[in-house]
Amino acid sequence: MNVNSMNQTTILPKSAYTSQEWFEKEQQYIFGNSWQYAGLIEDLSDSGDSLITQCGSQSILIIKNGEGKLMAFHNICRHRGTQLLRTAGKRQKLITCPYHDWTYNLEGRLIGVPDRKKEFPSLDLNTICLHKASVGIWRGIIWVHPKPGKNIEGWFNGTDQYLGPHVPSRLIEYPDSSYEKVVNANWKIIVENYIDIYHLSHLHSNTLNMYDHRKGEFCFVENHYMFREPLERKYRENLEDLIPFKRIQEVTDSYLSAFVPWLFPSLGLAETESSWSTFHIEPLSPDRTKIKIRTKLEEMTSMEYYYQNRKSKKNWSKIMGGSAKYDSTDKEDVFSLMDFMEEDIFACEQQQKSLKNPLYDVQHFAEHGEEPIRGFQTLIKQWMNRDF
Repeated sequence: MNVNSMNQTTILPKSAYTSQEWFEKEQQYIFGNSWQYAGLIEDLSDSGDSLITQCGSQSILIIKNGEGKLMAFHNICRHRGTQLLRTAGKRQKLITCPYHDWTYNLEGRLIGVPDRKKEFPSLDLNTICLHKASVGIWRGIIWVHPKPGKNIEGWFNGTDQYLGPHVPSRLIEYPDSSYEKVVNANWKIIVENYIDIYHLSHLHSNTLNMYDHRKGEFCFVENHYMFREPLERKYRENLEDLIPFKRIQEVTDSYLSAFVPWLFPSLGLAETESSWSTFHIEPLSPDRTKIKIRTKLEEMTSMEYYYQNRKSKKNWSKIMGGSAKYDSTDKEDVFSLMDFMEEDIFACEQQQKSLKNPLYDVQHFAEHGEEPIRGFQTLIKQWMNRDF
């Protein structure tokens, strides 16, 4: 075998994870042609509230108009293409370009141009509107598509039966529950790690030992990866003493599992017995990806929150056992932190570094545990070859 090539079990070439050309095509073909996560419904609670998100190279603004309807527009002024909004906003009355003060209402229609009669005597305000995009709400999440006239429901057809019973709009996001970090790895490596069943009982043998990874079940529904695994016996039998937060009320005994789908191309969900989280990735370059996690819980008093958390930590080692993966005197050693996120980030960044090694090779994928990776890579290849 040529050591400079990928193993035949790998569907994508090495350049898919390293080249700028691949990265730019993905931004155009995948992220610029699919539904993207924008935020949670509570982010836009009042008229004039706005969000900004990227769909590949296209910046999209979402705003709630005066009638309480969500509107999505391309975030560029119709005058000279300047970005209109730079960050999320609250209760804006108008959308104004910072360059020349062209002003639009919350319906996207141009309503004001400075010195219009002098500088633009033939300009008819009634003929100019912002370019429209599509916006939809699904599972308490705001989604946008850069093209107008798209329907969010069709994008998720068939997925509901594989998701948890959680009602995200009913749950509460706590201030200290968010997480954001730039990872030095290609976005696909992060997704592949997320859907890699094989590594769960190895890399996370102690940090995720509350779930029975051997009984995990997965499938693909169109573009989306669905995964569910039950609770480990000891954790389930001692749930009241071990659960880190208040139990989600919809998660009855028959639903006691972790539902961990990946919604193509850029959002993971983690729906557990005590939390509901979004795991959003934003590709920044071929070898850098921003990840952001937001978590919602049952409403609790501060006393309930901290009492249950302390109770869980107190009983965990006694009932579940477990210790750091490796003994280390270095307090910054990833494997001494007992933090599965840090373990995953370490693995992803090491894989990215290894791609520069001329001896890099893939020696056989696990037939079951790494089958999702082959499925994901097949999807990428199909999207990169689509005729748009």
